Amino acid sequence: MKGYHGRFLEVDLSTRKMTDLTLPEEFLKKYIGGATLAAALIYDRFSKELAPLAPENPLVLATGPFTGTPLPMVSRYAVGGISPLTGFWGEATSGGKFPFRLKGAGWDGILVKGKADRPVYLYLKEGQAEIRDAARLWGQDSYQAQKTIKDELGDDSVSIACIGSSGEKLIKYAAIMNDNGRAAGRCGLGALMGSKNLKAVVASGNLRPELSNPEKVRDLAKQAVAQINGNLVSVAFREYGTMMYMDMAMTLGDAPAKYFTKSVFPVSKVTGQALRQAYLVKNYACLGCPIGCGRELMDFKPGMNVDGPEYETAVAFGPLCLNTDLDSIIRANHLCNTHGIDTISTGVSVAYAFYLYDLGVLTRNQVGFEVKWGDGEAVVKLTEMIIAQEGIGKILSQGTLAMAKAFGRSADEAAQVKGLEMPMHEGRAFHGMALSYATGPRGACHLKGDYYNVDLGNMVLEYMILPSERLSSEGKSEGAAKYQSLKDLFDSLALCKFAPITPTQLCEMLNAITGWQFAPKDILAAGDRSINLKRALSNKLGLTREHDRLPKICLAALDEGTTAGVEPDMEKMLKGYYQFRGWDWETGRPTKEKLLELELNQVAAEMYP
Repeated sequence: MKGYHGRFLEVDLSTRKMTDLTLPEEFLKKYIGGATLAAALIYDRFSKELAPLAPENPLVLATGPFTGTPLPMVSRYAVGGISPLTGFWGEATSGGKFPFRLKGAGWDGILVKGKADRPVYLYLKEGQAEIRDAARLWGQDSYQAQKTIKDELGDDSVSIACIGSSGEKLIKYAAIMNDNGRAAGRCGLGALMGSKNLKAVVASGNLRPELSNPEKVRDLAKQAVAQINGNLVSVAFREYGTMMYMDMAMTLGDAPAKYFTKSVFPVSKVTGQALRQAYLVKNYACLGCPIGCGRELMDFKPGMNVDGPEYETAVAFGPLCLNTDLDSIIRANHLCNTHGIDTISTGVSVAYAFYLYDLGVLTRNQVGFEVKWGDGEAVVKLTEMIIAQEGIGKILSQGTLAMAKAFGRSADEAAQVKGLEMPMHEGRAFHGMALSYATGPRGACHLKGDYYNVDLGNMVLEYMILPSERLSSEGKSEGAAKYQSLKDLFDSLALCKFAPITPTQLCEMLNAITGWQFAPKDILAAGDRSINLKRALSNKLGLTREHDRLPKICLAALDEGTTAGVEPDMEKMLKGYYQFRGWDWETGRPTKEKLLELELNQVAAEMYP
């Protein structure tokens, strides 16, 4: 077997037993790796009768065949499990050094079940694994825990994925942090890790699987680096990080403001350029990435460097709350990274509190202070209350659906899909995005089919995914479904979504690594299989067609900006999408024929006995 170790570390924390789980080549060829492999392993191992945080429900950390190779932008890993926030399939990805170190330790990933009787961490090094005591680490924030472990091991080369206080407190959208401020942020998988009393996974080593054609892989890597460096978007990311998109987003009506009720705001105060002008900004990159979109703010406070906010975070704590104070946005972001919590769900929940306060549903007595639009200090205070589980923060920490229920509001006011809070790209500005949000495998997700990229001109000729009128719902269904499948595959390989790599190049890379003979149609089928497997998993947990919808707060036409008067036609797009996908319109399930076509025979037999 080439490109894989062919084994997972299976850990039962209840019994402290660790075994090697062998992964046959045909299994890997079918599910590739990363988030898809996690879903395939979890499908047979979770119980729909139990709560997501039940010890029996597993947590998977998985790399892919690209991880650890000379290819650029491949130091990524995926985390999978049943989401404590949504109750459906949950996944998150992250970069940094940890993915290379995890695979370098000698496994393709880890499957964790059970619950330790006291806090522990896993230590993986050169094919050896230990369960170590972490009682002294419990209560430490994510930065402290990473430093403490490195100091105790006397090894600064190890890489660590850990939880902060939010994961320990089982906050429903807690994140898993690695390499200082990198985050597997969405779906609350940090809470799943915390529920198992697992503080951290520590990885070290340089055990690399053999490549089928090493020379070809090196040549493809050189070509890819040159292609990435010559890409104008890569240059912009390097200069300004993901916040480079802020002013364009506002112009296009793609950046939501005032809790999804506005699209126009003083954008010049919160751009990547404004960040560079106000602070000393240093770039950092994931291992093997030629771009370096990460930001580090030097001496944000005397002697204190902090991770700078990305676009999603900057909008969520900024314009979504009508806040244009960069200092408060950075502080809120740092709080989230320090304590390990998803900035998107946190920011949207905070913005909903602003919205409710403006309506008079929330009062000063309930909150403890004024919550007026644009107040950056209120943004920071509410974030602190969520993390500390104080007062109104307890309700905010459960997400917008739970907030709407707690305050007697309509679910159409909760900015989420399937319980996962909306990202900072507007479905009103790109109708293909609205469809991707409604049907995404983990809920509202801007990365599982970032269709705004297509309508901005990034076509995929192999699949005839072509740009069209962004403010129209016509002809979006097939392209959105194909693009969704392609981008889902990125999290299997695993490859950064910012990599400007074509399906033909992906095939060349995968084949050179593994010795397989994948063509573009084969990798698209692998992406389709991934989407349908995750869909079936969520169907088992109660997902129906009724969950494939956007709330009115994110759908109703606005009266300003370039999207004024425009509302996506969701039913038209969904019907076309269902037809193309081979999903049943009544139940929201993949048809038996579709499952068999994708070789998901076991799923078909269970779903259609």
